[in-house]
Amino acid sequence: MSTQSEQPKKQKGVSGLAIPAGLFIGMGVGFLVDNITAGLFIGLGGGFLVMLIVRAKLGEW
Repeated sequence: MSTQSEQPKKQKGVSGLAIPAGLFIGMGVGFLVDNITAGLFIGLGGGFLVMLIVRAKLGEW
């Protein structure tokens, strides 16, 4: 039983995964270069940027 109101929730969930993914990637890079704080901030910024792009592509603006 699928309704149209469930579809936007799935799309927002997909774009919302960009922030934690960016944080984990940034943390990994931070461990590699021995600067975890900078890696986390770069990953967080990248996650927000990817979330913006995904939401624009899906038409959630």
